[in-house]
Amino acid sequence: MTSQFRRAAVSIGANIAEGYKKLSKADKLRFLNISDGSLAECENYIILARDVEYINEEEYALLHNSAEEVGRLLIAYSNGIINNNAIK
Repeated sequence: MTSQFRRAAVSIGANIAEGYKKLSKADKLRFLNISDGSLAECENYIILARDVEYINEEEYALLHNSAEEVGRLLIAYSNGIINNNAIK
């Protein structure tokens, strides 16, 4: 589970970076959507780690809150791209 969590976490940032370099809104948003999917995978591993008692409730809360913040940032970035008329 640790290696799957790490791969998903790395994928979030990697897809943001790759999408940043794309020229069209559609391409940028596609990579942000992939990042969001990787975030959902990480959130699943956080829940699973708590459920099988690999982490305690305090660690779970910290990780869960961090994942929610990343989700909010992804949404804000996506909305910024959608509302930017300079990008076609």
